[in-house]
Order: sequence, then structure tokens, then C-alpha cells
Amino acid sequence: MKWKKFTIKTITDAEDIIISALYDIGLEGAQIEDKIPLTPLEKEQMFVDILPDAPEDDGIAYLSFFVEENEDNLVNTDEIIENINNELNALRDFMDIGEGSIMVSETEDIDWINNWKQYFHQFYIDDLLVIPSWEKVKDEDRDKKILHIDPGTAFGTGMHETTQLCIRQLKKHITPETLLLDVGTGSGILSIISIMYGIKGAIGTDLDPCAVDAVRENMASNNIPADKFELLIGNIITDKAVQDKVGYEKYDIVAANILADVLVPLTPVIYNQLKKGGIYITSGIIDNKEQTVRDAATAAGFEVIEVTYQGEWVSVTAKKL
Repeated sequence: MKWKKFTIKTITDAEDIIISALYDIGLEGAQIEDKIPLTPLEKEQMFVDILPDAPEDDGIAYLSFFVEENEDNLVNTDEIIENINNELNALRDFMDIGEGSIMVSETEDIDWINNWKQYFHQFYIDDLLVIPSWEKVKDEDRDKKILHIDPGTAFGTGMHETTQLCIRQLKKHITPETLLLDVGTGSGILSIISIMYGIKGAIGTDLDPCAVDAVRENMASNNIPADKFELLIGNIITDKAVQDKVGYEKYDIVAANILADVLVPLTPVIYNQLKKGGIYITSGIIDNKEQTVRDAATAAGFEVIEVTYQGEWVSVTAKKL
């Protein structure tokens, strides 16, 4: 099996943003090479106690994406490079991404999805245990709330700070009567966890059809009834038919774990979907974009009621007045 490898030279501060942006054009499962030392939590998750001395962090990162190539699927390298450059140029408008050069090579027999298994191990988000399918639940954890989820073709396993910020805000505000709208649902993790914690139901929207299979698989893995979670594919910002199908003034909570530049046009749309007094939870916001999102919420008629932080990421929670 042959793969085209597209490697972007960037800076460590831009890793997460670039990975998220390129997910939108179908590039997934990034391989990250940098010199950032592992945190104690990462060492624990990788079962590493002592590491050899490593070079000093120089701030440079290489992000590699793999596209399968065979007789039935010839890779259009020029088109992919053009799409990558378009995304990188859009990011340059509001942040430093370093050199942003692209290298192309070819490799064989790489199982880039299953290689996640080396690094993705069970972990806690407060009282919630997140565990992949290839690991067993320990006897002492059997009475805990458990989310079964694997890294795969849709974004969202719970490891990222933005997802954890959203989860914590959801747990503060959900009730048994909550109807949730989950914009940019990805793997369905926010809706699935909310249902596990007892909400009435959820509607999710996503641009990527890959989310359909991911959500279905994750619902099955966590015994989520089909009538509890419905997924719609389409752009809720620009597509009136999607907005109509989602419905107006019917949601108690809207959650959107998306980049700030998407949250800005999304926010006035979401105002119409929420009930009066409803809660709007946003995340995916790099710290220097916090004020941009706060201003967008205020301009749309929301009151910002809480801002939370984890690492360089921000979650802004607002209330519809």
C-alpha cells in the first residue's frame, strides 16, 4: 500500500490550529514532530517514566498527513497542495504559522490510524473515564461513568483542551430537560457525553459526511438510543434549509467547539435557535481570539457569563437575554 505524505513546516504554537483547519479539507490523522518535552500526563498515557535527553525545543514543528494512493485512487498532488496553501494563507491573516512550507514524499505500508494505539490510552476528564476499544476497563473503574471512543475519521476524542473545556461547561448547565444543539459535532462526543449525563436529547450538525459513520459507531459503543441524537449534514451558518430543520428558539443549550473565525458568523445564527435564557457554550478559541468571540456574542444579544481557560485555549459561555 502506497501513501503520499504531505509535510508542513510550521511552529509549535500553530500545530493545533493547522490540524483543525486541514481536517476541513479531508486531511486527518496528523503525525506531529516537534521538540516539546512531554508533560507528566502524556508520559503517563504513553507509559513512559524516563526519557533520554532530548534536543532543546526550537519552536519548529513538522505536521505530516497521509493520503492513500492506488490504481483506483490516484492522488492529485497539485490540487492537495493548492488546498493546503489556501488554508495556510487564511491562517496567516490572524496568526504566525512560521515558514508554512509543504514537502511531498511517498511512503509504503503505513497504518496511520492504528498507529494512534501507541499513544491513545484511557484517561480521565474529572469523573469521566475515556477509554479506547483496545483497552479493558479496570475492575476498580467499572462503577464509574465511562465513554468508549476511538481516534478515527472525525475530530473529537476528549484529549484536546478545547473539548475538555466544553465538557466541563456542559456539565455545569445541563439538566434532565435539556435539549442540546451541537454545532460541528465531529465524533459526537459532546452530545454523547451530555446524553450519558442525563439530558433529554441532542441534535448535531456537521459539514463533513464522515461524521455520520463516526457518530453512529460512537453511539453504538456507548449504548446511546437512536432517538436521543440526530445528526444533520450541512452548513447551519449559510444554509436556511439546515436552520429551518434544526428549528428556532427550541434549544436550552448550544455547544460549538469550532475555531473563532467560524464562531463569529455562527453566533448571530445560533441566537435564533436558542430559547430565551438559553446557554451558548463556545470553545476552540485560541487565547488571542478571546475578545473577538466575546464581542461577537455581545453584538448578537448575548450576555457573557463565564470565560474558562486551559493551556492556550479559551471557552466563552454566554446567555441569551
